[in-house]
Amino acid sequence: MIDSRDEWMRRIHDDLMDGYDEELEMELEDRHVDLLVPATPDAQAHEQHRAQRQLYFRELFRLQAELVKLQDWVVATGHKVVIVFEGRDAAGKGGVIKRITQRLNPRVCRVAALPAPNDRERTQWYFQRYAAHLPAAGEMVLFDRSWYNRAGVERVMGFCNDEQYEEFFRSVPEFERMLVRSGIQLLKYWFSISDEEQHLRFLGRIHDPLKQWKLSPMDLESRRRWELYTQAKEVMLERTHIAEAPWWVVPADDKKKARLNCIHHLLQQMPYTEVERPAITLPERVRHEGYRRHQVPGEIHVPQVF
Repeated sequence: MIDSRDEWMRRIHDDLMDGYDEELEMELEDRHVDLLVPATPDAQAHEQHRAQRQLYFRELFRLQAELVKLQDWVVATGHKVVIVFEGRDAAGKGGVIKRITQRLNPRVCRVAALPAPNDRERTQWYFQRYAAHLPAAGEMVLFDRSWYNRAGVERVMGFCNDEQYEEFFRSVPEFERMLVRSGIQLLKYWFSISDEEQHLRFLGRIHDPLKQWKLSPMDLESRRRWELYTQAKEVMLERTHIAEAPWWVVPADDKKKARLNCIHHLLQQMPYTEVERPAITLPERVRHEGYRRHQVPGEIHVPQVF
């Protein structure tokens, strides 16, 4: 039982810091550990980098606060949102999706990251398995790759024939216009990275045991077929950039800038306003005189190793 105001404040402070630690853990995934190591010999460069990190975190937290306001508005108005994230392997799609969803309610904002289609799905209408993940009123769905697989990996790797490829381009504009007419706001982002940057990120994954799982044989093959992917991307953007659902290209060689720019742009596309929240009062706990808490057997406790 906590019976002092100072102890309450300490516990609340610790809880807030845990939330910030989660963000720092994400940063460690990118191997930026300058906060944990001594300053470099170049004090000026170290201080400049530190200032840039502080600016990044300050802007990220500000934008995430706006995302919470957006979420409240989506729920209050019954708005429906679909956001498509496409780009080459290691372009940073997953990183920006993490930062968007990090402080949001997963029942409101969810991620659809579909695996390769199974035998049954291959016989369905191409868009059928994606349609199953579309939002209801008051929901946002973020597609980590999408129906545009057919215009990219399936085309380059030979997983579809010419007839299927052309049918996709005939169908996708009408499919997306139909989504928009149904009341879904559709945003499409392409994360663009250079040849050199993808090369460096792949090397980082190869030498990082915490990231090796991100490299599949398909990813390695995509590296060899860089130019074919470029050609496929150019055709895709040209043939599917429609007024109802235009493409937006995010320069992504700098991960942090790409995250901030994408989230800022996303917020600018939404006609959201701040929804006033009712005041919340924590009710008093009901206590019963006859109740006695049962002792939990010690053998089922998790060992206190830390």
